[in-house]
Amino acid sequence: MLAVFDKSVAKSPEALQSPHSGTLSALKDGVLVHHFSSVHPGSVTVNFGSAGLVACSLDKQNPLLPRLFAVVDNIFCLFQGHIENFVLLKQQYGLNKTANEAVIVIEAYRTLRDRGPYPADQVVRGIQGKFAFIVYDSTSRATFIAVDADGSVPFFWGTDSEGHLVLSDDDEILKKGCGKSFAPFPEGCFFTTSGGLRSFEHPLNEVKPVPRVDSSGQVCGANFSVDKESKRESVGIPRVGSASNWSSNF
Repeated sequence: MLAVFDKSVAKSPEALQSPHSGTLSALKDGVLVHHFSSVHPGSVTVNFGSAGLVACSLDKQNPLLPRLFAVVDNIFCLFQGHIENFVLLKQQYGLNKTANEAVIVIEAYRTLRDRGPYPADQVVRGIQGKFAFIVYDSTSRATFIAVDADGSVPFFWGTDSEGHLVLSDDDEILKKGCGKSFAPFPEGCFFTTSGGLRSFEHPLNEVKPVPRVDSSGQVCGANFSVDKESKRESVGIPRVGSASNWSSNF
């Protein structure tokens, strides 16, 4: 799977930027998505114009960690892996029998957006299993991205030459689009447009970057880990009408 988001939609962490970054713009002329399509035949691409794009392919996938794609009410989800408490979450969110893991994640996002206030870390922590997912809400131009606590699914993020955020389960795609400005997405963490990178395992602690050095000794993005010595500021969610969009608060 592949996603590229304009920096106005999802601001890439500055620590991912390497002095040896590539020169490719991942959005310009569709260069990276064309490369993705050539590497993964039969891929499906959804273009969001200036906001970015997502692409998914069933090619070369691990049968134990399958890829799924779903769209509900202009909310798009790329999902890889499996959810262990699948039946429980379907009941919790009132979903029908045909709902798959990607639809469950969309409903989890809608719970945060429309039915808050719920702590985002609590919602992600409630999803048990091996997974990585990318959610894009085209109505509010918001992203919601997460990886399970064990990092069971290979998943990477990086920044291209123009500061756009690039995500994929294929590290070769990241190398093509970001040069050395990429790293594994931190396990047990989630990223949102409004809140940036946070840990759902340790929601009260800051997540700090550590420069990542490759085998040649060059800085290659950054690995992020929980800093157990630092604490995040606790910001209360204002009480507003039930019709409000909560996506700017998580």
